[in-house]
Amino acid sequence: MTVNDIFKYLNTLFPTDTACDFDNVGLLIGDGNTEVTKALIALDCTDYAVKTAIENGCQLIITHHPIVFAPLKNILADSIQYNLIKNGLSVISMHTNLDIAENPGVNTCLCDALGIQNQKTLIASDGYTLRFGTVSPTSADDFAGLIKSRLGGMVKYVDGGKEIKTVLVCSGSGGDFIYEAIKGGFDALVTADIKHHHFLDAKHHGISLFDGGHFNTEDVVIDPVKDLLEKYFEGIEFITTHHSDIKYK
Repeated sequence: MTVNDIFKYLNTLFPTDTACDFDNVGLLIGDGNTEVTKALIALDCTDYAVKTAIENGCQLIITHHPIVFAPLKNILADSIQYNLIKNGLSVISMHTNLDIAENPGVNTCLCDALGIQNQKTLIASDGYTLRFGTVSPTSADDFAGLIKSRLGGMVKYVDGGKEIKTVLVCSGSGGDFIYEAIKGGFDALVTADIKHHHFLDAKHHGISLFDGGHFNTEDVVIDPVKDLLEKYFEGIEFITTHHSDIKYK
């Protein structure tokens, strides 16, 4: 099986043409004809991920965040892109197209991790696809504790002052979707990278708002993607890394 074979399968699950216009997804570095016996799956293509892939004899890294996003003006020695090319590693990135997929899209996996039931899709006013569902009635304090226990890291939140039953979810950076939560009458929004004014607006409108961390709200998709690939490509070994250089105290 080749890099192209794996990309074609991923593209059937998470079509690249469903990614946001600003995004950059697909086979971003490498040779699609390279034979693959081992591949690494990670949220980001970091120095740690590249080192892990080399040490384990991988030919391919599959990531959520694109390894090439903003235009590159140079590729210098010791840059991540340089080391990938030098070591013959290909990179496939599935970003917003993976976010919005239902099985196993990032938002779906985040709902699953948090025990959110009766999941449904919400198309936001900007066209982006979110997920929402229900939880057993709980307080903001208890739900924050659940988020921390299920995702790790730390949780920053504001208590909307009422029992939480309906929850809107946006993995990664989704603070602006607090206004979708307000419009939709949800009790809570779980996302990350929330700005100060989002918390203030949430409190004013009686909605609990939770920042579970960008890495933590998205890393939940890595193992489900691995499971899918293992079932489809029996002759390839897929490994994962959940390493993050971001530390919490």
